[in-house]
Amino acid sequence: MLWYTNKKWTSRFLFLIVFLTLSLYSMNYYWVKRQHRHLIVEYVETGAINISVKAITPLKDSNIFIIAPYRDHREGSYVRAIAIMQKDVKELYCSFPCETNRHIYVIKAVIDMHADRFDFPYVTTDVICAEPNDCIPKNILFHSSQNPNIDELPAFGIQNAVALTSFSAEFTVCISAMFGNYDNVLQFVQTIEMYKLLGAQRVTIYKNGCGPLIERLLAYYIAEGTVEVIPWPIEEYLRPAKEWHHSYDPKDIGYYGQLVTLNDCIYRNMYRSKYVILNDQDEIIVPFKHQDWKSMMDSLQKQYPNVGAFLFENHIFPKEVFTLSNAFKTSNWEGVPGEDILKHIHREPKRKHYFNARKIILNPRMVIQTSVHSILKAYRKSLYVRNDVALVYHCRVPVQASLPLESLIRDATIWKYSLPLIEKVNAVLERNMFLNRTAGT
Repeated sequence: MLWYTNKKWTSRFLFLIVFLTLSLYSMNYYWVKRQHRHLIVEYVETGAINISVKAITPLKDSNIFIIAPYRDHREGSYVRAIAIMQKDVKELYCSFPCETNRHIYVIKAVIDMHADRFDFPYVTTDVICAEPNDCIPKNILFHSSQNPNIDELPAFGIQNAVALTSFSAEFTVCISAMFGNYDNVLQFVQTIEMYKLLGAQRVTIYKNGCGPLIERLLAYYIAEGTVEVIPWPIEEYLRPAKEWHHSYDPKDIGYYGQLVTLNDCIYRNMYRSKYVILNDQDEIIVPFKHQDWKSMMDSLQKQYPNVGAFLFENHIFPKEVFTLSNAFKTSNWEGVPGEDILKHIHREPKRKHYFNARKIILNPRMVIQTSVHSILKAYRKSLYVRNDVALVYHCRVPVQASLPLESLIRDATIWKYSLPLIEKVNAVLERNMFLNRTAGT
């Protein structure tokens, strides 16, 4: 056989394969580095720096909005800012104030627009800036011209200054956009408490709007240390669509800027959390074979060590379909507004020839860019997790409303958490004056 008779050529072939693999893996790093090779560095005396504390900051006289800059330790000395900009933006500059020599370094940025834009005119974008060699800046400014008036520009504190290896959370859930007059009190409390039972230590919520009852609960969970709320006033700057594609709602940006917040949440939690979970406020990734996310992810990572993102299939549990079971003493919840997920244990079957959405548990240090249901750029591959391992419990209005009850699939997996869930939900509702603990018992 050729393998044994021509070892010289075999070894050369293997070397070529390894070389090409390493080259592709490092392609993003060297592509960024090449963009900065011939840039002009200018020096000007440092003036006063005005740090922006807004969640969304518009740049003057441009169609560019900066969310936040993060030091990206994975690719050398770079800062990666999450931004929103129009598709026709071609040029942007970064300025780094350097405290050690009292100068500002001006350098041309690399603009990397995300592939998933769904035809909207404004796009989620990474603005990548190489840091100067002789200082470690704390702040960064962005501008459209090479010679700006620095005094008129907002500055941004560079986050993720240090690449931590110990995390304050094992799991952080990112909820991309809470909007409107959302007031589904019971389901919201049940969902947050389910996240905690499954292993989440932090829930990051990008809040565009909600009702007064949810506002009260958010204040409670913030004080408890579970929830982190990021204000998200996207409509002050752009016309956000309520749909995911421009053809359905021809506005400026899709679904309240959901793609922007998901990517920001990954970088915000990159060195704070071992795993980040991307889903909506009415979705829960429920394990079948394991009791919690930690045991599930330990098992999955052991089986698939080269995977950086695990995708779980979304299944609709229609809120119009109730179980008649009286197994749980939850009559004191009847006066609480919202859905009771323990009553919804029938899910719709998968539709043939139709894309089934997936939600994601990922290692944030292995992901560069994400979409809603898939990873766009990463250092490791993604994996579709089998439905017998876990699936996304999504209690909402039906998608297949015409299906009779016998066509639905009974799935009471959520009930294995019922006893601790009921106890924890009752405690939260009582502390926030939604019920009297002794009522109905």
